[in-house]
Amino acid sequence: MTRDQLIDILKGVGRGTKGLLQGYGETFKAMFTKPITVQYPEEKRTPPPRSRGHIILTRSPDGDERCVACYLCSAACPVSCISMQAATREDGRRYASWFRINFARCIYCGLCEEACPTLAIQLTPAYEYASDATLKLVAEKEDLLVDHGGKDNEYDFYRHAGVEVKFPREEHEGEKGPVNYKSNLP
Repeated sequence: MTRDQLIDILKGVGRGTKGLLQGYGETFKAMFTKPITVQYPEEKRTPPPRSRGHIILTRSPDGDERCVACYLCSAACPVSCISMQAATREDGRRYASWFRINFARCIYCGLCEEACPTLAIQLTPAYEYASDATLKLVAEKEDLLVDHGGKDNEYDFYRHAGVEVKFPREEHEGEKGPVNYKSNLP
């Protein structure tokens, strides 16, 4: 082995040693910092407001259920834990006659909340939802339905999209009359 080869080997060992010492240095500093331990049942940490926890079904400002049983939440669910049955009221409005979520299968991904066009299904920051019996983790519509609008109390899906249900044609706020397609021709 020549002298130049030996110098190159020692330079390589020097670079590796520097990284090794930096790693040990971080470990050494961490040994003298105070641990951040939360004694869980007695002390509960507050999760961030956008954290995904327990699922709820919300109501519109007029008190009706927001869910129109469009099945988008159950279609978006990667573990198929949401099921429902659609029905229609006398006034023509759709609703879920029953709605069920199996929280034993739910992974709290939030895809159901993103898919919902009416903001009916929402995830809350409440994270304490456990049981020793699997059947206790199946929630029905009555268990999930709350008396408020959740994150957006003022949003009313039928005020924007349910023109035929609540308002006759061309009497909805902001609705324009039908367009004469011939006026668009050259």
